[in-house]
Amino acid sequence: MSRKYSIAGTTMLAVLLLIIAMAVYPGGERDNAHSVGFDWTKNYISNLFPAKAINGASNTSRPFAIAGMFFISLSFGIFFYNFSKKINSKHARLVIRYGGIAAALFEFFAVTPYHDLMLTIADVFLLLSVFYITVFLFKARLVLLGLLCCLFLACMYTLTYIYFSGSLWNILPVIQKVQIVLGIIWMLSLEYFTRNVEKIPA
Repeated sequence: MSRKYSIAGTTMLAVLLLIIAMAVYPGGERDNAHSVGFDWTKNYISNLFPAKAINGASNTSRPFAIAGMFFISLSFGIFFYNFSKKINSKHARLVIRYGGIAAALFEFFAVTPYHDLMLTIADVFLLLSVFYITVFLFKARLVLLGLLCCLFLACMYTLTYIYFSGSLWNILPVIQKVQIVLGIIWMLSLEYFTRNVEKIPA
């Protein structure tokens, strides 16, 4: 696989592994421990990580889910490294590069029993990095990509609010999937539709 398409290929592999993990998940969700299979509207991605599913069965989805999270985190880490090189400001370049890589790293460690803590730390780094990218895209007059960043930020803030406020928990699994899909679209759009920009001005 050429370096040009490494992020797209790694992302597709991650999505495939996560879909397989959902397909083989034994069952159980927050409101019904005896449900069968993975319900997109009621189960969380985190349900795929423990050794046992919520219904008590051995969690056959676990290896696929962990591998999927590894590759999606790898994709985002590579993306932030690549994109940081397009920024003309040294300070912003470092924030985007290392903040983004840190977000990807902590996102992967969400597969551990420290899921909540790892996600909280990852969110802080991710929100910071995406905010910096958003500002520089608007400065470069890449308006459509800037608006996509705003949409991604809005989705992240909504997910974070629901998660920590405890309100609207019934729609949280759906918002989680939307945020993942939107994040992938955001990442691939910025990776491949800004490739001709040598340096985004400060």
